[in-house]
Amino acid sequence: MARWIIPVLILFAIEIYAFQAIRTVTKNGWIQGLYVAVSVSVLAAVIYQLAGQSSPRQIDPSRLYVFGFFLAFFVPKLILIIFMFGEDIVRLFVGLFAKFGGSNESFYIPSRRKFVSTIALGIAAIPLSSLLYGMYKGKYNYRVLSYSLEFDDLPEAFDGYTITQISDVHSGSFDNEEKVSYGIDLINKQKSDLIVFTGDLVNNVADEMTRWKPLFSTLSAADGVYSVLGNHDYGDYVPWESEEAQAENLQQLKNLQGEMGWKLLLNENTVLERNGQSIKLIGVENWGAGGFKKAGDLEKACVGVEKEDFKVLLSHDPSHWKEQVKDDIRNFHLTLSGHTHGMQFGIEIPGWIKWSPVKYRYENWAGIYEEFGRYINVNRGFGFIGYPGRVGIWPEVTVIKLKKKPTTA
Repeated sequence: MARWIIPVLILFAIEIYAFQAIRTVTKNGWIQGLYVAVSVSVLAAVIYQLAGQSSPRQIDPSRLYVFGFFLAFFVPKLILIIFMFGEDIVRLFVGLFAKFGGSNESFYIPSRRKFVSTIALGIAAIPLSSLLYGMYKGKYNYRVLSYSLEFDDLPEAFDGYTITQISDVHSGSFDNEEKVSYGIDLINKQKSDLIVFTGDLVNNVADEMTRWKPLFSTLSAADGVYSVLGNHDYGDYVPWESEEAQAENLQQLKNLQGEMGWKLLLNENTVLERNGQSIKLIGVENWGAGGFKKAGDLEKACVGVEKEDFKVLLSHDPSHWKEQVKDDIRNFHLTLSGHTHGMQFGIEIPGWIKWSPVKYRYENWAGIYEEFGRYINVNRGFGFIGYPGRVGIWPEVTVIKLKKKPTTA
């Protein structure tokens, strides 16, 4: 607990500094008292959670909400501090000028200006309301995004073939069965030929999925439901009594997907057939650049796959496409990934702007990307983790239609 003393003191200092804006705008004791009460309550909840379980295997959704409310109230205070600190610099220079600028006045620092604090509070209200909305509505604000992709060498029998992709369920974070059920119904209503899931079924442990197993078992498509593992599925982010216990958890997660009727691809491939023609569906285990798990084995997954085969690759982390897949001479036509969540925060106005802080970490972070006729779709995720909400980057169900490119005369 001692390690949290300095961060808590810093938080208190930020609180006191931000309070200056409230006190400048209003002298109403009730409003000031409400601000203090809310701030103290949120900070007390954070301290209580920090003093509780350390490194729990299963994340209690209430812990996520404590973090969410902390984030919702802390980020606006950083904005307030930027304004207040900027004003303090100006006030300091005004005081110095009055002292040394030739006047006979003694040194003094002017009082804070009400309009600066008012503007600061108005701007700070934007992230506050957005983050609160993200927890209340945004996290289950499912969107269907549809794309049509053309390929020269798509087998004729697969012209118009549809694939629905979901990713990053993170079932341990869910807290509303009715909303999740709506999302599942939305997936099934697409009536796609194939449903694929591209990893992170749980936050840490297989038991998180037990409650949601009946719902996700209802997913169905003509050619079935296929899945791969994501980095969170291995249980690497929580302590275990032994390596055997962790391995048993992973096996339980694999078995669970089979019990739901999903076909888990573990560095392997399968053939999808239609009217005597076929495409190859390839699934690799997680492979991520940097410190992420590298269990994916593209060579093993492609045993029996020929260069001329039309290929759809399931790979959780889009950095795999950048590092190993897109330049591979075997020509992986379409890669389906997830992992980034779009950071669950950003601004997207189709045709105008597409931005999230995660773009500075991942070159391919949301939506369709193409290089030399090879495509990747990065799904924004079905669930959420960490911050229990979404702002501007909504939970996604992707529908991709494969089209045969018309031949030119």
